[in-house]
Amino acid sequence: MSRRPRLEPFTDILHARFVARPNRFRVRCALMDGTTVDAFLPNPGRMWELLWPGVILYLVRRPEDRPERKTAYTVVAVEREGHPVFLHTHVTNDVAEYLIESDRIPALHGARIAQREVAVGRSRFDFVVEQDGCAIYLEVKSCTLFGNGVAMFPDAVTDRGRRHLLHLAEMARDGLPTAVLFVIHYPHVDWFMPDYHTDPAFAAALLEVRDTVQVLAAAVEWRSDLTLGPTVKTPAIPWDYIAQECVDRGAYLLDLELAEGTTVAVGELGPIHFERGHYIYVGSAMGGLAARMARHTRKRKKLRWHVDYLRQAATDCTALPIRSSKRIECALAQALTDAGFALGPKRFGSSDCACPGHLFYSPEPPLHRTAIHTVLQQFRMAPPDVSR
Repeated sequence: MSRRPRLEPFTDILHARFVARPNRFRVRCALMDGTTVDAFLPNPGRMWELLWPGVILYLVRRPEDRPERKTAYTVVAVEREGHPVFLHTHVTNDVAEYLIESDRIPALHGARIAQREVAVGRSRFDFVVEQDGCAIYLEVKSCTLFGNGVAMFPDAVTDRGRRHLLHLAEMARDGLPTAVLFVIHYPHVDWFMPDYHTDPAFAAALLEVRDTVQVLAAAVEWRSDLTLGPTVKTPAIPWDYIAQECVDRGAYLLDLELAEGTTVAVGELGPIHFERGHYIYVGSAMGGLAARMARHTRKRKKLRWHVDYLRQAATDCTALPIRSSKRIECALAQALTDAGFALGPKRFGSSDCACPGHLFYSPEPPLHRTAIHTVLQQFRMAPPDVSR
């Protein structure tokens, strides 16, 4: 007889507002009484679209059996659009076990957990699941990146995740059934895709193994008390669309930071004064997107485009790719205008199109503004056109 599945609820949940993230596993936040505290963040993802100043975090106190921990609190969720998004990756396996043993994953109907944390050669996988007398090696991934009805994984490059996929495929070819389950911590999604914008190598690996490794996705609903709601959706995975769009071409945004105001001679545009702050450049590379972004981020190069001159003055440069089989550069520039970003010097970066300019200004880091994430989601996470 299988045991009754349980998922222990969190107790004594506190709310706080995000202030900063000193490192991957620690955040600084302000409790509702104004006290500033540091908290452990058990999630190494970037979470740029979730963690910006002022958003509400859900905290719990450090377990009494972990006195060695330097922080007194742990972040377990963050609020987005009035709903908690679960962040605690260490607990995601408990969520997966609960979903499997309560028969809420259709593809794993009747399955039960036989073993947790299973070492196979050079890898360690989350579960061995028994279904119809067959043992399935299962890896679980926690997904918190979503928008426009689309969920994507990962939100940062994960070579470990890519190697897990390839090893699962190798095991499957040797006769061992394998699967990967993406637990999406938001219920309102219709599609799941690998994030080929951020980690094209992981996306390519998922495409490569899809016929040998069972790829599953489940979107769950979290209530305000951090208990699971009744909704568990099975998003579709549009494989043909993913293969079409997982390409080394498309558009990109460059976030160029100027620590102080300066005047730059920009090619034929001449001397231009730039105020202190951040400048967002919209570019396009319909052949060799990765190489183009790598060129822009380094300073030592032959100055060719308008942005090359500004790059020399910038103290920092972050590239944000938007892979696409279509040319979207001008539509992206218009979206930034519509989102309220101030246009920079006229004709900067737009000498070969009708746009007034492809450079925009933000006095604060653009990744701290909801507007930039709305634009990124609009283009990165558009619902797939499966009719083509």
